[in-house]
Amino acid sequence: MSQRFKGIIPPMITPLLSNSELDFKGVEKIVNHLIEGGVHGIFILGTTGESVSLSYQARRDLIEQTGLHINKRVPLLVGISDTAIEESLNLATLAYESGADAVVATPPYYFSLGQEELFEYYWDLADRLKLPLFLYNMPSMTKISMSVETAVRLSKHSNIIGLKDSSANTVYFQALKYSIDRDDFALFVGPEEIMAETVLMGGNGGVTGGANLFPKLYVKMYEAAVEHDFETIKVLQKQILEIATLLYTIGKYNSSYLKGVKGAASLLGICNNNLASPLKPFLDKEMSQISSNLVNIKAHLEHLSLI
Repeated sequence: MSQRFKGIIPPMITPLLSNSELDFKGVEKIVNHLIEGGVHGIFILGTTGESVSLSYQARRDLIEQTGLHINKRVPLLVGISDTAIEESLNLATLAYESGADAVVATPPYYFSLGQEELFEYYWDLADRLKLPLFLYNMPSMTKISMSVETAVRLSKHSNIIGLKDSSANTVYFQALKYSIDRDDFALFVGPEEIMAETVLMGGNGGVTGGANLFPKLYVKMYEAAVEHDFETIKVLQKQILEIATLLYTIGKYNSSYLKGVKGAASLLGICNNNLASPLKPFLDKEMSQISSNLVNIKAHLEHLSLI
C-alpha cells in the first residue's frame, strides 16, 4: 500500500470565505492547480491547511470537496489530528467515504504523553481505522517528540504504513530510515529545505508547503534527487531557499510561514487571503513586501521553465 505514496504531496492550504467557512470554488481551483503542477498526491488538514483552527463542519466540507475534485486522479491523504480519539475516528470515517487513500495523525496535543502512552494511542487508533495510517511527528506544534524506538515499534502494525517527520532533524530522519525494518514503510519530510537531502538518504518524498505556490519546482527537485542529478539539485535548492527566505520570514510573527504561504497564494490568484482565527492575514505593508519578493521569485522560476 505505502508504495503508492511517494514524491511531492503538498499540505494543501484551505481556501476560506470567512473565519471558518470553506470556499468551495477555491478548493476546486487549488486541487486542479496542484494536479496540473504534477504533484504525486494531496494532503489536507495539516498544519499548512490550518486544520486545528477549522470548525468540524469546515473540516468535513473540505474532506468531501477535496475528494470530489481529486476524483482519484492522485492519492488523497487526510489529517485527522485531534485531542479526542473519537473525533479523529469520525473524520477518518468521512475520509474513507470520500475516497481518501490514507489518514495522517499527530499525537494528541494537550497532555504531555510519554512514549509508552504514545505507542498505545497510535496502536489503538490504527486498530480502529478503515484506512491506513501515517504517523506525523511535529514536535514544534504538539510539544511531543516521537522517539525512533516508538516509531520502530509502531511500524510493526500492519495498518501503519508511514511517517511524516517535521522535526527538521536529518539525524533523526536517518535513524528512522535505517532502524525501521520494513521496505514498504514510507518516510516523508515536512521542511522543504531538506527534502532533496532526505530523498538522497532514501526517503520517499516531501510534504512541502511551497508546492502550493510552485508545484513544478518541487516536483522537479524530487525527480532530480531520485536521479542523483546533483547539478540540477544545486540550482533548484537555491530557488527553494529563496522562497523560504523571501516568503516565510516576513514580519516578527511565529505564524509568518502560514501568513506568507497564503498571502503569496492570494497574489498568485490561487485562493483568497483569509486565515482562520486566531491567525490573521499580513497587513498591507507586509503584503507589499511579499508582492515585491514574488516578482524576483517568479522571474527566476520562469527562466527555469518552472511556472
